[in-house]
Parts: sequence; C-alpha cells; structure tokens
Amino acid sequence: MVNPNNEFAEFYRCYPVAMMPNGDERDNNNYSGKIFLPQSALEKLSHMNISYPMLFRLINASQARHTHAGVLEFVAEEGRAYLPQWMMRTLGLEPGQLLEIKNTTLALGSFVRIQPQSTNFLDISDPKAVLENALRNFSTLTLGDVIEINYNNKIYEIKVLDVKPHFEEHGGISIVETDLEVDFAPPVGYTEPTASIPKSTIKSKMPMEHLEATSTKPTSSFQGAGQSLRGNKGKDVAKANGSSSSSTSTPQGNRADAAALDPSVTFDPEDDGPLNLPFGQLYFGYQVIPPKSADDTEKDKEKSFGGAGKSLRTTKAKS
Repeated sequence: MVNPNNEFAEFYRCYPVAMMPNGDERDNNNYSGKIFLPQSALEKLSHMNISYPMLFRLINASQARHTHAGVLEFVAEEGRAYLPQWMMRTLGLEPGQLLEIKNTTLALGSFVRIQPQSTNFLDISDPKAVLENALRNFSTLTLGDVIEINYNNKIYEIKVLDVKPHFEEHGGISIVETDLEVDFAPPVGYTEPTASIPKSTIKSKMPMEHLEATSTKPTSSFQGAGQSLRGNKGKDVAKANGSSSSSTSTPQGNRADAAALDPSVTFDPEDDGPLNLPFGQLYFGYQVIPPKSADDTEKDKEKSFGGAGKSLRTTKAKS
C-alpha cells in the first residue's frame, strides 16, 4: 500500500521512446519495462519517504487500462513521459495523450505464466535463458500485458497469462531481485504433432511372386547318425529333428506369447510379421538367375551353328 502522505501522482503527455531526442540510439529501451520521466519528478520523489526500487502505476482512465513500470532515467522534457512502444499499445495511447502516473509498491513475484504470441519463438534453442536475460530490463510484470523482447534482431511478443501472488486490484508483481518461476504456455498457433500409422508395410511392397514355394518344414544342419565308442548307435536323427521342430514357433505364436506376458504390448494389425525363409534360401526382392555352367555354355555353342553346309560346286556322280 502507498502512504497517502507520500503519494506521487502526476499527469504527463506520453510519447514513444522513438520520439525522444536521439531516440534512434535508444531503440533497445523499447524492449524493456521502464519509462523516462522529467527531472522535476525526481525532485518530488526525493522529498518523499518512498520505497526502492521506484515502481509506478500507469493509468489511462479514458479506456480503463493500466499497467506498471519502473523508471530508467529522469531526462525527459518537463511535462512529458516516454514509454516503450508495447506499453503505449497496451494502454491504448496515442502520442501526446495525457497519462496519469502514480508511485506504488508491488509484492515480489514468485511465479509467472507466459505465452509467446508466435510459433517463431520455438526457433530459439534455449528460450529460458533468453527470457531470463530479457527480463533483466523489466522491473514489473502485469497480468494481461503483451511485452516485447528482442533476440537476434527478431522481435517476439509474449503475453502474461498469470502471476503469483495475484491481487485483483492491480494484477502486478515486482521481479527485481527475486527468484521467479517461469512457466511457458504453448505459443499461439501451435498444434501438437500427431503420430501417423503407415497404411502399408515395406514387406507388403516386396515382389513376392518370384519367390519359389519351398517346404517350410524345419531342416537339420547335421543329418548324420551319431556313433558311440562303446558300439551303441546314437539316437535317430528324426527324433532330434522332431524335438527341434517342436520348439519352433510361428510369428503369430510369438505375438500371442508376447501379449500374454505383457498386456501393454500392442501390434499393428496391418503388419504381416517378419519374412521367414527356409534354411539356405535368401530373398533379394527379385528372381535370382544363377550363372550358366560350363556344360550349358557348350550346348549353346552347338546350337549356334545348327544348319547344314552347302557347296558351290556340283559333285559328279561316281561311276
């Protein structure tokens, strides 16, 4: 609360920072939360028992709008105050309009929720570090304000969605020398990416018509019979094959077993499973034509000259 005996309340004609003398050299002040007041304001404030840092409430009564700001310098001409451009827009002011400025005291902020007004803000690699550096130029934040920051010569608008502690009377907090928690809301125009399920699998596009049908029965790499040193014959290979075949499983069986072990496991109904080939057979996506053997080459040469020879001379019949 402000002590009534030490209240500073003055009306000034407000102008954007760009209209200050040498305003082109103060362009960075457009991306801050501080204003410029005349020297007479400093003289009045110095005779009052006010708290520091100096904070002010800016009121445009004609449009029932207000915001808060700190002061950067007391270098403005008498009767004038210079504001950042975003602050002029927030208050709905035109250059030369009257603005009431009062000194105030705000509670130290502990939390703020902000929302970038463009998805371009996502291009920043470390937005928290950028925002932390930009907020050093601000003394206050007010609920509903759309502030501006400058990063890499690009202007980003950021709206203040929530502040804590929150006071209905003014909705402002001080962010000078305080530990402020910042929460980012999704930027305006941002949509969550949706995961698309492919309609066809790679396997379904493979040319399977050239793949020769072969027996799917499991084969054994070692089909010989074992011999014992004691003269007893080993077990029949077929028995071994039978035991090995009993341990084989189909892709559908594997999926059912996996689903039974872990109910959270899900499978794509359009996926026809892995490509299982018989032992010793490879698939390259097209028909494999083996090279011709030496016998086939000789036969081709014999077929190349299959005609009967003719002579230009007529042979006389032997007597």
